[in-house]
Amino acid sequence: MNQNDVMIRFSEIMKRYGDFSALKSINLDIRKGELFGFLGPNGAGKTTLIRILTGIIKPTSGKVFVGSFDLFAQPDQAKALLGYVPDRPYLYEKLTPLEYFDFMGGLYNVSRERVLKKGEEMLKLFSLWDRRHELIESFSHGMKQKVAMSAAILHDPEIFVVDEPTVGLDPRSVKLAKDYFKSLVAEGKTVFLTTHTLSVAEDLCDRIAIIRNGDIVALGNLEELQKRASMPGNDLEAVFLKITEEEQSVNLPV
Repeated sequence: MNQNDVMIRFSEIMKRYGDFSALKSINLDIRKGELFGFLGPNGAGKTTLIRILTGIIKPTSGKVFVGSFDLFAQPDQAKALLGYVPDRPYLYEKLTPLEYFDFMGGLYNVSRERVLKKGEEMLKLFSLWDRRHELIESFSHGMKQKVAMSAAILHDPEIFVVDEPTVGLDPRSVKLAKDYFKSLVAEGKTVFLTTHTLSVAEDLCDRIAIIRNGDIVALGNLEELQKRASMPGNDLEAVFLKITEEEQSVNLPV
């Protein structure tokens, strides 16, 4: 793989909390234009790796490269390439969506023209345009998720990091979100996606990594994961359960 094709590189990433290892030497490359799924059971280390990628916490050791930038040596340049939607959107709820977009645009030095144009486009996409002057505090979780997703794209990032994007969304909005991720990839953007909704990952992702107890235990497209699990033709849910249960049994005390 050409170095220029790598948009995210985790190199020997470890994270310890006292004697507990949340991440154990993670090495992973995500390519430009890839819709990459990062899956694992609760407590496997997914959120820890995302928090490291988005600069919220630092690893105990290792390096992260975003584009050509070292995340810890060049944080401003690296983070400018990222758009992040957490699983629980933390928004300024006393603002309207448009006011919130203004605030986010200011953080990234985005022109007001771009903020207004893209903000309108996204709110219309998610059927929130008629609610643009209402306070975010009156919105449901799913509506807040749509506002957060819209705000994350305002500065036109190269990489879109999305944690549990479909939680709280109705079926129509799930389809809209999935179609939108596909459109980003079609434009050459990179999407790094975590979800417990395995049907979403199976439908969307070019490649998938499965993490268990801080280790990546499987990596590849669906066919490669099926081969890894010795389950040709099975859906991702069955493959995921087989791989993670195998790893659990291997790690059980004797």
